[in-house]
Amino acid sequence: MASGGEGLDDISPDWAGASLVDLTSPELAKSNTSTLDSGEDFEVLDNDEEEEEGRDEDLIGLPPLEDVPRNDGRETAASQPPAPEDAEETPEWVDVLGSGLLKKKVIVAGQGPETRPVKSQDVTVRLKTMLQGGTVVEENPSLTFTLGDCDVIQALDLCIQLMEMGETALIISDAKYCFGRQGRSPDIPPDSSLELEVELLSAQDAPDLELLSGKEKIELANRKRERGNFHYQRADYVLAINSYDIALKIIGSSSKVDFTQEEEEALVDVKMKCLNNLAASQLKLDHYDAALRSCNQVLEQQPDNIKALFRKGKVLAQQGEYKEAIPILKAALKLEPSNKTIHTELSKLAKKHADQKCVETEMYRKMLGNPSGPTAKCKDKSSRKARVGQTGAVKHFSVKNSQSDVPNGEDPTSRMWRAVAPPTLVLHPKVD
Repeated sequence: MASGGEGLDDISPDWAGASLVDLTSPELAKSNTSTLDSGEDFEVLDNDEEEEEGRDEDLIGLPPLEDVPRNDGRETAASQPPAPEDAEETPEWVDVLGSGLLKKKVIVAGQGPETRPVKSQDVTVRLKTMLQGGTVVEENPSLTFTLGDCDVIQALDLCIQLMEMGETALIISDAKYCFGRQGRSPDIPPDSSLELEVELLSAQDAPDLELLSGKEKIELANRKRERGNFHYQRADYVLAINSYDIALKIIGSSSKVDFTQEEEEALVDVKMKCLNNLAASQLKLDHYDAALRSCNQVLEQQPDNIKALFRKGKVLAQQGEYKEAIPILKAALKLEPSNKTIHTELSKLAKKHADQKCVETEMYRKMLGNPSGPTAKCKDKSSRKARVGQTGAVKHFSVKNSQSDVPNGEDPTSRMWRAVAPPTLVLHPKVD
């Protein structure tokens, strides 16, 4: 099974202090002794009921990179009226997204619009990062990344596409497109807007994946995976999925170079981690069918991958397929009997499955007109949970099994149902 170093239950704020260059460092998280709660492939077995409020708001309004307007806001010389010779040129701010949250101003003009980089190229820039007020928090004379792959903060990824070769620009960005509400400890406080001074030094096509050696392909895929881990830890699940997809594309690309057996095994290991992480991100976004496919791809190659088993069980449980989820979680528990997380999840599912069966039994009995009372097990539950929900969901209730007031021997429970059941009666229990 895949192994690694970071568990979601043990996310440490250590990654927050990483620079733009080392955000994909393997020291982003801590390790745990549990097989299930450890591993670089993000096996956080957290409680899905504990949602992070407003986590999706950071992604609202973020346009696809290919949709960034290519016009930098400056009119051509032919369309501008001639300026007086002694007039001083004033740089114009360009509202990149039209919302005022991300603005760019040319300080030193570049070599022309035809020299602008395009998505998927490797670009190198000189970068100075400042807080509002001028405090410098980072200076990097040569930062290289793939444009459009979300390898750096969104402010850079979006604005570099509008820069010309040799251009120096000043970028003012809202926290949404930088380090968000978490900030970056210790130098960037939460919800901090930033000023970026950027010079575009070079741009070139990314290397041909078919010509990469085994070592190069493994390193490139791992960088994308680790960037996905960074996005996941910040609850940017859409961006995390993007990074994992890129890593899987690299791994799955054809090659004209022969790999050693060790390199082949290492690529499979990275692939399993990416698929497990991808399933975790998809589950967070309630993309259950996609998460199930990701888990199945892992289990096809590693049937005893405990993390894939656990996550598949959770996906099925979220879909209400308790009967199918329970044996899968039992298989995971058999691989690691001491894991408390699996024990807890399995106990919850067993209870929900029992409640589901009870409700279904009662429903079928009513549909078939069976005059016999509910089973002892369901009757005991109904006497303890006598209530009818205002939302139309069925709540168990006790009934008096007496024929004294029932005309023509009618089933007393059917009268009770007619008396209390709302018009839109739902015969499935709520999932906690």
